[in-house]
Amino acid sequence: MDYILIVTGIVLLIAGLAGSVLPVIPGPPLSYLALVVLHFTERHPFTIDFLVFWGIVAVIITVLDYWVPVYGTRKFGGTKRGATGSAIGLVIGILTMGPFGVIIGPFLGAYIGEITYGSDSRTALRSAIGSFLGFLAGTLMKLIFGGVMIILFIRSFF
Repeated sequence: MDYILIVTGIVLLIAGLAGSVLPVIPGPPLSYLALVVLHFTERHPFTIDFLVFWGIVAVIITVLDYWVPVYGTRKFGGTKRGATGSAIGLVIGILTMGPFGVIIGPFLGAYIGEITYGSDSRTALRSAIGSFLGFLAGTLMKLIFGGVMIILFIRSFF
């Protein structure tokens, strides 16, 4: 039974890492679930406090991942329309351009959202850059969290 749980944990870690760059997959929660699954093996390597702490961190990172691109758009002078365009561009980008759409979609969406709002092209470009930087920051947070979960998972065996 332990082997099944360990393999399930490894699959969850891989899915969580993939979810760090693919917005369709919830990366941090999947990575965290790998630790929870490992906890139910014979070894019981984690305390409840440890699991609660990392669960809270996973929730915070998941919420921040949605908030940071909008914040980046706003911080660089974008409007609500630019932030909405960024979110719509993300979805359309994924559906039409695959993995590249994750990067290009929010950028173009924020730019188009600002242009249709009546912003000049310079403001629209700044908003799009803010959206892109926010996306990169969110992705980096998720990758770091996924990496930490992998390290904790591996360390539990030694």
